[in-house]
Amino acid sequence: MNRVPLIDRTATSADRQALLDDIHAAFGATPNMFRAVANSPAALRSMWGSFGALGAGTLGAKLGEQIAVAVADRNACEYCLAAHTVLGRKAGASAEEMAAAQAGEAADARTQAALRFALKLVDARAQVGDADVQRLRDVGFDDEGIVEILAHVALNLFTNYVNVAFAVPVDFPAVRLRGSLDRPPVTA
Repeated sequence: MNRVPLIDRTATSADRQALLDDIHAAFGATPNMFRAVANSPAALRSMWGSFGALGAGTLGAKLGEQIAVAVADRNACEYCLAAHTVLGRKAGASAEEMAAAQAGEAADARTQAALRFALKLVDARAQVGDADVQRLRDVGFDDEGIVEILAHVALNLFTNYVNVAFAVPVDFPAVRLRGSLDRPPVTA
């Protein structure tokens, strides 16, 4: 059972309702995660604004969703794993690409480097080195893209923590976690 109320967009304050109406319009429904975060309009504005800003970034929706499922699996966030798997498919990723991303893997070197860096950020609590950043440059990321990868990780940590800490009910088709908490951290 969820640990905070799920705010009903039709029975709340005007500021919450306006934000939740925008979210509802974007998804065709109001996902439970946003309903939980709506307990704080400031937190909801921050989260929704971050999704919009990063959605307009240079990485593209597909890579953003691949990063999201890798981070979700690493943090054992069933909610985000389910949601971002659906969103990744809508962004053009195959089921196989999303399953590989969940494991931190990809067929192409650029995506692979981004996923490895994202997981190292999570595992090492951002304690990365020059060589980690250079690996991204070696496969074609510029500074803008590198910072956006970190921003995607940070946003996904926020959403993962919300869903896990508050036991938000999953309202997307379930995806099985790979058991990432039992695997050793990514080192390269």
